[in-house]
Amino acid sequence: MLSDLLKKFSSHGSVDWIGLRPERKAPMKVVEEVEVTESGLVGDRREKPGKRAVTLIQAEHLPVIASLAGLEVIYPEQLRRNIVVSGLNLLALRHHEIRIGEVILRTTGPCAPCSYMEKTLGFGAYNAMRGHGGLTAEVVQGGIIRLGSEVSPVLKD
Repeated sequence: MLSDLLKKFSSHGSVDWIGLRPERKAPMKVVEEVEVTESGLVGDRREKPGKRAVTLIQAEHLPVIASLAGLEVIYPEQLRRNIVVSGLNLLALRHHEIRIGEVILRTTGPCAPCSYMEKTLGFGAYNAMRGHGGLTAEVVQGGIIRLGSEVSPVLKD
């Protein structure tokens, strides 16, 4: 059955990068760990509860975005997402709970690109990111997320 297939993942993922946006359009602050509360990531400008409290993006999508934008490489801080994960299909976890270290997030939807990407990455970057912008999430359970923290689905029967 499809519902059984949707619960199967070949591996767990891991956190490759963590960044905080202290203010709108301010440079990202790259950190090795972050405290997560019900309000989001401590030190991030979106530190308020809600469906967009945390943003995540798939590491494997960075070279795809770069290629589609005509660039050799893209760095996570250019995309302004909070957490970069690898080794697990993040988009397959849309509308699911995921555990990252001791934190539990509920993914809430796609993290669409904004027009600022055109300034940051150049002409056509907005469209290059469409479908590859990652996910937004709300906090279910706070704690600490560190570089290298395991990322896994919270499977419910």
